[in-house]
Amino acid sequence: MSTQTAIALPTLAKNAGQLDKTFSSNGVAQVYFAGSTSSLTQSVALDAQGRILVAAKVGTAQGNCFGLARLLGDGSADLGFGNQGSVIGRFASGFEATGSKVQLLPDGRILLAGLHYESEHCTLPALALFDAQGRPDPDFGDNGRQIVRLPGDLSMGTRDAWLPPGVPGAEACDFAVQPDGHILLIANHHFELADHVGMLIRLTPDGSLDPSFNGRGFVMVRHLLLNTWLGSVLLQGDGRIVVAGSIDFPQEGLLARYLPDGRLDERFAVDGFMAFKVQGHSALVNQVIESAEHLHCFGSSRDPIRCMAQSVHGNGRPDLHCNRGQPHLLEIGPSGCQWSAAQAMPDGRIIAVGATIGGVEADFIVARYLANGCLDRSFGSGNGWLRTRLGRSLDTATSVAIQPDGGILVGGYSLDGNYRAMVARYLNH
Repeated sequence: MSTQTAIALPTLAKNAGQLDKTFSSNGVAQVYFAGSTSSLTQSVALDAQGRILVAAKVGTAQGNCFGLARLLGDGSADLGFGNQGSVIGRFASGFEATGSKVQLLPDGRILLAGLHYESEHCTLPALALFDAQGRPDPDFGDNGRQIVRLPGDLSMGTRDAWLPPGVPGAEACDFAVQPDGHILLIANHHFELADHVGMLIRLTPDGSLDPSFNGRGFVMVRHLLLNTWLGSVLLQGDGRIVVAGSIDFPQEGLLARYLPDGRLDERFAVDGFMAFKVQGHSALVNQVIESAEHLHCFGSSRDPIRCMAQSVHGNGRPDLHCNRGQPHLLEIGPSGCQWSAAQAMPDGRIIAVGATIGGVEADFIVARYLANGCLDRSFGSGNGWLRTRLGRSLDTATSVAIQPDGGILVGGYSLDGNYRAMVARYLNH
């Protein structure tokens, strides 16, 4: 295993990985949604002024809604946004919803993606577009909201029954915005319990299905008629599109790549698809990110559940210089752990966040990886990773954003009577 990258890096202060006590209350901010009974941060992002955008699943007396909040750089609520710093809503009146990802558009508007709960058992991907003050954009979809319905109900997925917090289920939502404003979105369609397939969808900037993409506006991501599940979509710098998740049963980690027009990129891996196990065990990819020469997958192995990181060449082939071409496994805690999200730093290192699993044993975990796929031992008191307990019970990290000064923002939730949406800031130098 190469250590040249580690030797070339400058010596860093020993506080890398500690909570930033100057942020909110001892490094952790609770995100407030007026009138809510519970809230779970699902995504964090930054705007051009350094303010923090938060997408959440928000519980109210009338059921679940999507939540969008904005914090100032110090972790306090931006009271000029929405209703005292937040917006709570639904994609259609009378139906429950959840918020899953938020992104700032180049023109300053805010795009939120989530799930519309069509029924007790079914979901549909949905989007909402807001101006910089948190008001719906009337030119997008139906007064700022758009539920994505495909022919034959192919975008309809299964709503998760109760799962242990932090354990991935059938629900997933991710999107990427192309330079021309078109929106790439994933969904997972269930024909029946044992037959399901991931979908890659493209919408026009106003939220309509784009028929120029693969001739239909969507692609069914399926290889050799095997089941697929998608958890992440990546728009590469050259315009090609990578989707990630799992394939077959027992699950194997999955990457597939498509050309900008929706055709399969058959030069990627083997006939456009890459599937992998982890030391003979099942695998699941929750997020894929890109660096100069590599694709980096983060998720978990299965049976047992362990944090999994895998780096491959940009063409989908193993890189023998990254952990000898094998996935990197990390075991934290007695009940398992997983990576939920990751983001690359400008110098090529990567921050990954996730959680240990298991009731009161569930805590935030944060790690820093070198470009060669190894843990950065100058982070987290020499371990390369750290574990943070926010409260008296369950804590789960779901998302990450890196600030221009290097600060690490980690979104998630903490259980203290009810679930509370949280954002923590860690030092990174």
